This record gives sequence, structure tokens and C-alpha cells, in this order.
Amino acid sequence: MEKILAWVIDNKEWLFSGVGIVIFGGLMRLILKKTFSSSSQSIRSGVNSINLQAGRNLNIGSKNKRNDSKAE
Repeated sequence: MEKILAWVIDNKEWLFSGVGIVIFGGLMRLILKKTFSSSSQSIRSGVNSINLQAGRNLNIGSKNKRNDSKAE
């Protein structure tokens, strides 16, 4: 930890300049991309087609699971 802190102090001019921020941001993006990788979805559509895509459940229609209307 002391080596890292000493390196940051010695290189603070370029580290916090525009070049350092870009390099640091790129490294963080690579690390986070590998850590939190997500699945990608793609869809191909044809002519006059209806395309629906969802990350989880997709409910079509209005089916009620409960019976809200009471029969008299």
C-alpha cells in the first residue's frame, strides 16, 4: 500500500491530468466490464412482423390472476 501511495504522489501531475484520467477510466472500464459482464440480446425481424423482446417475463394480454369482479 505504501508503494502505491508513493507512486501516486510521485506521478500526481500526469495522473490527474487529462491523459491520466483517460488511462485510469479505460482501466476501470475493462475491470468492471469483466467483473459485471451481462448477456446481450439481439433480435432479427422480417417484413411486417411484430417483435417483442424483454430481459425477463413478457406478459401479453390482460388475463387477471385474481377474480376482482364478483358474480351477483
